[in-house]
Amino acid sequence: MEKIFITGVAGGFGLPTALALLNRGHAVAGSVRRRGGKNASAVARLESAGAHLVEMDVTDAASSDRGVAQAVTLLGGLDVLFNNAGIGSYGIQELMSAEQMARVFDVNVMGVQRVMRAALPTLRAQGRGTVLYTSSLIGRIAMPFYGTYSASKWALEAIAECYRTELSGFGIESCIVEPGAMPTAFFEGMMAPDDPAREAQYGEFAQVPGISAQGLAQMLESIPAQRPQRIAEAVVALLDTPFGKKPFRTVVDHTGVGPEIERYNQALHDVTRTVMTNFGIEQMLALNA
Repeated sequence: MEKIFITGVAGGFGLPTALALLNRGHAVAGSVRRRGGKNASAVARLESAGAHLVEMDVTDAASSDRGVAQAVTLLGGLDVLFNNAGIGSYGIQELMSAEQMARVFDVNVMGVQRVMRAALPTLRAQGRGTVLYTSSLIGRIAMPFYGTYSASKWALEAIAECYRTELSGFGIESCIVEPGAMPTAFFEGMMAPDDPAREAQYGEFAQVPGISAQGLAQMLESIPAQRPQRIAEAVVALLDTPFGKKPFRTVVDHTGVGPEIERYNQALHDVTRTVMTNFGIEQMLALNA
C-alpha cells in the first residue's frame, strides 16, 4: 500500500485517479481549493470512498506548506506525490494579457514548485519516493490557440527533467503523464482572453478559435476510449511498476497523435542520455527506464 497525495483531486483527472487508487487499497489524500461549491459532489464521493481531503491553494506558498503537512499527517507519511492541479487557457495568443499568462504559470508551473518545496524534505529524509506530474501532449508540441497553456506545460516538462536528475541520488523517481485532449470540466474552466478591441482587429479570423473548439469537442465525443479514466489506469499501472523501472514519460492518447509524441519522446530520451553520458553524469538517470 502506498501513501499518495494528489493535488487538484476533484478535477477531471484527479477524481477518477484517486478512486482507482483507493480501490487498489492505497491510502490517498487530495487537495481542493474549497470543499464547497463545484467541488462539493466530488469531495463527498472521495470522502465516502475513504480519501482524506485538505483545502490548499497551490498559488500560495503558506497554503501549500500547510496542505502538504496536513496530508502527510493524515496519511501517516508520504510515498507518492502526484502534481495534478492545473488550469487551462485557450484563445488567440496576442489577446492574452500578461496578467492572464502569469495566472496560468502561477498554477501550472510555480504551483508545482511550491508543492515540491513543501513535500521534498519528507521524501528526501526517508530516501525514497515517487513524484508524478500531469503534463499534456501539447507540452511537447505547440498548437494554435493553446500558446499560453502549452508554454506552461513546456516549462513544467523542463522542471520535471531537472528534478528527475537532481533527485535520483536521493532515491526519488520521477514520472510525467502526458494526456491528449479529453472531455472534462477542464475545458469549461479554461481561461480565455478578454480584449474585444484587439480581437476586432483580427476580423473573421477571430471566429476560428471557437470553430476549432467545436470541432475538437465533436471529435472527442466520437472516440469513447478518450476519457479521463485512461489517466487513472495509467497512474495505477505506473505505481504497479517496480521502483526504479518506471518510464519517465507516459503518453495517454487515443486520437492518433500519441504515437508521434512517443517517437519524439524516445528521440529526446536518447539525446538526453547521450549528452549526460558525454558529461559523465549518466548515473543521474538511473531511476527511470
